[in-house]
Amino acid sequence: MLFSLGKKKNPRLAQLKSVALFNDLKLSQLRIVNSLLHERNYLESELIFDQGDEGQALYIVASGKVRTHRENQPEDKFVEFGPGDFFGELALLEDAPRSTSARAVEDTVLLALFRTEFLALLELHSSIGSMISYALARDLSRKLRKAIVSNENPTNL
Repeated sequence: MLFSLGKKKNPRLAQLKSVALFNDLKLSQLRIVNSLLHERNYLESELIFDQGDEGQALYIVASGKVRTHRENQPEDKFVEFGPGDFFGELALLEDAPRSTSARAVEDTVLLALFRTEFLALLELHSSIGSMISYALARDLSRKLRKAIVSNENPTNL
C-alpha cells in the first residue's frame, strides 16, 4: 500500500510504516518522522561506521544489506540487516562509542535519524517521540532476552 501525500504517492512512507519502530504511527506522524531522515548511499564494502566511533544516528536500511561485527570476534559472529531493518539505535539513547563496526555488503541506501533531531522530536512532538522510544525499548528488551537465553554477553548487543 502506498501512502499518498496530497495527489502524489510516497513509497517511502509505506516503507517507513513497515519498520518496527514506526508501526504504531499514523500517516501524519510518519510524515513528520520522514522529514527528519537523511538519505545516505554506500557502495559495496564501504564502511558506515567503525567500532569505537562516536554514535550519532540510528540507521534504517531502505535498500541493500549491511553487516555489523565486533573486533576480535570469529568471522561467523556477525549480524546482517536488510530492507526495513534498523541498527545503531543506542546512538539515540546515549552519547557513547559504537560497540560494533558496520559495512555495506552491497550497494546500500540508509535513512539516518540523528540523535539531535530525535531529541528535538521528543521535545516538539512528544507523542511521536514517546511512541518511537517505547518501540526502541521493546526491541532492546527482545534483544536482551535473546542474549540471555543464548548465553551471550549483553554488552554485545
